[in-house]
Amino acid sequence: MPNIEQFLTSNEEAEIVEAIRIAECDTSGEIRVHIEQKCDSDVYEHALEVFHFLKMDNTAQRNGVLIYVAVDNKSFVICGDQGINNIVGADFWNSTRDKIATQFKSGNFKQGIIDGVREAGKALAQHFPWDHNDKNELDNTISKG
Repeated sequence: MPNIEQFLTSNEEAEIVEAIRIAECDTSGEIRVHIEQKCDSDVYEHALEVFHFLKMDNTAQRNGVLIYVAVDNKSFVICGDQGINNIVGADFWNSTRDKIATQFKSGNFKQGIIDGVREAGKALAQHFPWDHNDKNELDNTISKG
């Protein structure tokens, strides 16, 4: 697999950030993407640690969603805070995972992440619609570790 700086081009990263911005236009929810070169522990458990480190569990409505990618492990995790997890079933996360995995298997990493962002945005908009008092609680940029 490519190193973390070659995983996505700067233009692809910009497209993902724009997809996050668009997805968040209709919701009070927050979506983040985090990419690491590799994960030396359980990928799911580490993604939860990253979720906390990025303060995604500090949103007012507990409706943050993280797409975590470990490049060398060829793994990714989608995790949501309790506000969204209490509303959507596991099959929602499974269908989102499948959309990302389909693109990743073809080497379309940018599109896989964008598909995941869009799916998460749809669910968040349905259950946590945007309100005129909403503010962007978390940065939309892609974080790297």
